[in-house]
Amino acid sequence: MNDQIRLEKGDTAPAFTLTNDKGEQVSLSDFAGKRVIVYFYPRANTPGCTTEACDFTEKLEDFNNASVTVLGISPDPTDKLADFRAKHDLGIELLGDESKDTLIAYGAFGEKKMYGKVTEGVIRSTFLVNVTEDGTGTIEEAKYNVRASGHVDRILRDWDI
Repeated sequence: MNDQIRLEKGDTAPAFTLTNDKGEQVSLSDFAGKRVIVYFYPRANTPGCTTEACDFTEKLEDFNNASVTVLGISPDPTDKLADFRAKHDLGIELLGDESKDTLIAYGAFGEKKMYGKVTEGVIRSTFLVNVTEDGTGTIEEAKYNVRASGHVDRILRDWDI
């Protein structure tokens, strides 16, 4: 494996501005004074990604009660994200990163093992980011190579949410 970025607790969260499934620009700094779950997934409408997005939507009330916003980011174009939202009645914010710049900045894109082969792609990852009043984010929790199934329940159980 190569030397990929791996963010840890206390690191500055990379700033980003991406387009959501409604065509609106969304920046990390938009959530100043709040906590945000930023999770990266490989592709909309695939089994694992659908499970994870539906689980976040199902538990959205728990996140809302803790004043935590959930942002899902993939390299998909926004029209595919809009279809994903509509098809599965998703309640979370979906952002597209076709350039993969944000994925790379968070260490969520690079070499990974899949079925015993080394490939390059999205590394399913999740971060809890505390965004200060000035719009700067700090990583509170970081988890790489997560399994989609049961991941949201593990976050709610193990992280301070």
